[in-house]
Amino acid sequence: MQEDYKGPALELQCVNTIRAVSADQPEAANSGHPGAPMGCAPMAYLLWAELMKYSAKSPKWIARDRFVLSNGHACALQYTMLHLSGYDLDVGDLKNFRQLLSRTPGHPESFLTDGVEVCTGPLGQGISNAIGLAMAETNLAAEYNTPDYKLFDNYTYVICGDGCLQEGVSAEASSLAGHLGLGKLIVFYDDNNITIDGDTTLSFTEDVKKRYEAYGWHVQEVTDVVTQLDDLRAAVNVAKSVTDKPSIIACKTLIGYGSPSKQGSHDAHGAPLGGDDLAGAKEAYGLPKDKMFYVPPEVQEVFTAASQKGEKACEEWQDLFNRYMTAFPDKAQEIQRRFAGRLPVDAFDNLPKFVIGQDKDLATRKFSEQCINAIVPKVPEFMGGSADLTPSNCTRPKNAIDYQKDTPQGKYFRFGIREHGMCAIVNGMFAYGGFRPYCATFLTFAGYCMGSIRLAALSKFGIVYIFTHDSIGLGEDGPTHQPIEQLEQLRSMPNINVFRPADSNETAAAYKVALECHDTPTVIACSRSNVKALFGSSIEKAEKGGYIAVDAEDPRLIIISTGSEVEFCVQAAEKLTAAGIPTRIVSMPCQEVFLQQSKEYQISVLPGDMPTLSVEASSPHGWHRFSHAQIAMESFGCSGPGEKVFDYFGFSPENIADKGHKLVQFYKDAPVPNLSNVPHFEPLHKSH
Repeated sequence: MQEDYKGPALELQCVNTIRAVSADQPEAANSGHPGAPMGCAPMAYLLWAELMKYSAKSPKWIARDRFVLSNGHACALQYTMLHLSGYDLDVGDLKNFRQLLSRTPGHPESFLTDGVEVCTGPLGQGISNAIGLAMAETNLAAEYNTPDYKLFDNYTYVICGDGCLQEGVSAEASSLAGHLGLGKLIVFYDDNNITIDGDTTLSFTEDVKKRYEAYGWHVQEVTDVVTQLDDLRAAVNVAKSVTDKPSIIACKTLIGYGSPSKQGSHDAHGAPLGGDDLAGAKEAYGLPKDKMFYVPPEVQEVFTAASQKGEKACEEWQDLFNRYMTAFPDKAQEIQRRFAGRLPVDAFDNLPKFVIGQDKDLATRKFSEQCINAIVPKVPEFMGGSADLTPSNCTRPKNAIDYQKDTPQGKYFRFGIREHGMCAIVNGMFAYGGFRPYCATFLTFAGYCMGSIRLAALSKFGIVYIFTHDSIGLGEDGPTHQPIEQLEQLRSMPNINVFRPADSNETAAAYKVALECHDTPTVIACSRSNVKALFGSSIEKAEKGGYIAVDAEDPRLIIISTGSEVEFCVQAAEKLTAAGIPTRIVSMPCQEVFLQQSKEYQISVLPGDMPTLSVEASSPHGWHRFSHAQIAMESFGCSGPGEKVFDYFGFSPENIADKGHKLVQFYKDAPVPNLSNVPHFEPLHKSH
């Protein structure tokens, strides 16, 4: 093995050390994936020792090259490189691999480990995030660079495997990347022909290189990264010279390289090598077979020198930025504000406030459009687009320039019919820094997006999702397009706010809260049908998540609702009050925000011991904690005019009034269960 290597001996020693230390981590944990790191070590060496500019001392340095390990199960490789390169990850962290609350978790977590850009593990997400990272660089370069000041000029590098390229999300995102010509995106494809089940021929015989050529990528193949790295170096140089296409380099690797019994087999994928096999691999590498986490001094010197080169590049960039501040103070301050995650002080000055009797009743998707047009001129980092539903989602700002290959300064993104890819891409844009992206589709298609939305919530990315056509009220398109379970699916996720506004003021509040929550993504679910303004609404009230929209003297019933159904409830309350049942209407545009309010406020709105009926044309699940009975969707919808569909499923004012009357009668001679006075056990811990 040693004698076959055609490059410098120290280079091979560096690569083999990466292999050994990466295999030591799952061995120490008795859990993990050693095979891919052992195969990908040559690529990692080239990236950290020669190619990438990075700063271990300032890991969030704006101008750093971005690296994404898309096949996140190979995270031991990334932890090894961060350790060798001087990041805040010591041998103790490597020994603590996959242990409770360690900084070396079982898949990379961006909020936990310096040097990790995005959470990867669900395959296909990382390469899709990387496309967002690359788009962010081109947009900021077009916005702020000048011939004398290239502030934004970084590459985005990716290592991915067969699994990433089989997942549909990567196909969606890669197709768009080719269209956009992202020339500073370079992907190393770990082409080892192995997945968990075994050889890829079991299920994956397509020609990946031809597929990526069809996407519009520049494609190369390197058949040998085992005996030399010159071919890979040359391929990277060619990739850098192709500035109008993203590049993918298919690298033929051997999973578990060096393992006496598992090299080239799926047995090296998801389990430690075992003591004897690991010792045999180290012996083949020319390393002490009885030492764990051993880094020869001469190897450490290589990466220390590379790290120092990165620190010098960081210092030079800071000097450049200091001169930029003198030449362009306003732009420099805007860059600093954007990357600090601070909003402009006047961000919400132009938010629309509905004037009853003066403004028209519109669908909340149209009020959403007004909010976008109010915010975009004030908040340049607020930009986004739609999955080929722009006229329906109403998401394009007035006079917006499209972000395209020839207009990277554009602020509106045409994602095409690629919902999952869209959501993964905006995660990457947020991760780059300096962006508050939004994206849009129909609420029913949130199911296509859920994997990426979940990662946004986990990663604490304040994405704004504008999901229109939010209920059976969309009517004629029928049950395939009528979302009845998506709201609860989204609400059940930690760290996400789900707004379903009932009028203009509530829509404005949704946008205000969304942008103020930098670390929490927000869904704004908007109606297709027109809604009437609530006399009792305001932005300030709706910011609390739930409030009394219509009150009554000495109420005997509370009806709580969201979105377009609130106006049906207001009409029902008029009937009930006239019939001798004074009724309070509570509008709850966002359950999560309401539950963040003080207990005193919550009880002032929903005392808990008064008969309470929830009304929402969605799943009843989740409403039981607020209401004693629910009018909800217990089945899929049906096709027909929206108002008739609402009536058919029981959302008419008459049926709401009837059910409200029956609820009051039910509790006439029985105690009302106090929903505000039930045991609530705080979790022992909230992760990270």
